[in-house]
Amino acid sequence: MSANGLPKALLCWSSGKDSAWTLHVLRKRGEVEVVGLLTTINEVHDRVAMHAVRKTLLQAQADAVGLPLWPVPIPSPCSNQEYEAAMSAVIQRARAAGITIMAFGDLFLEDVRRYRETQLASTGITPLFPLWGLPTNELAMTMIHSGLRARLTCIDPKQISASFVGREFDESLLAELPPNADPCGERGEFHTFAYAGPMFRHPIPVERGEIVTRDGFVFADLLPSQ
Repeated sequence: MSANGLPKALLCWSSGKDSAWTLHVLRKRGEVEVVGLLTTINEVHDRVAMHAVRKTLLQAQADAVGLPLWPVPIPSPCSNQEYEAAMSAVIQRARAAGITIMAFGDLFLEDVRRYRETQLASTGITPLFPLWGLPTNELAMTMIHSGLRARLTCIDPKQISASFVGREFDESLLAELPPNADPCGERGEFHTFAYAGPMFRHPIPVERGEIVTRDGFVFADLLPSQ
């Protein structure tokens, strides 16, 4: 338990809008105390895994929400065995710190949820899915109208146009997404970097840098700006 008597929770933090919104929801509910942000880091490139966000921007997010980072370095490429070993080590550390809950920003992918539940079974840590089952079209608009601001850092060009990378996650973008694309990108259509909103104490200034294609995905290299 935390000092205020609430269960301690780690939040799986991808640097994107869904994890940022999960933090906002958990704080509003007041049923747990989030004590850290758990993020897998590609140790070859020193960036957030999959989102490819620079670690400096990840740290800026942690500072802006007032929580410590729990970085989990993973190799690139990373086998499932290596990933699970890295996560097992951090789960042991979490248990030692009195953490009993791990929160995720997953929305509706049943196989992803089952995997997380299986990995945490018998560890003493309970998975929590605060956004689960929310209609993603409504959720996307709620995020935007609340003041959450994010940019698309990575897109899958097999699902949406490469021209979306680097753009703002806003109503214009939602209107232009193809009909089969999920408005929150839950099927991997796109990933985001959240830089402002009710979960942050101040915005994080960013600008779009180089556009890079790697491993079949298109990335916008976001840079800190003044």
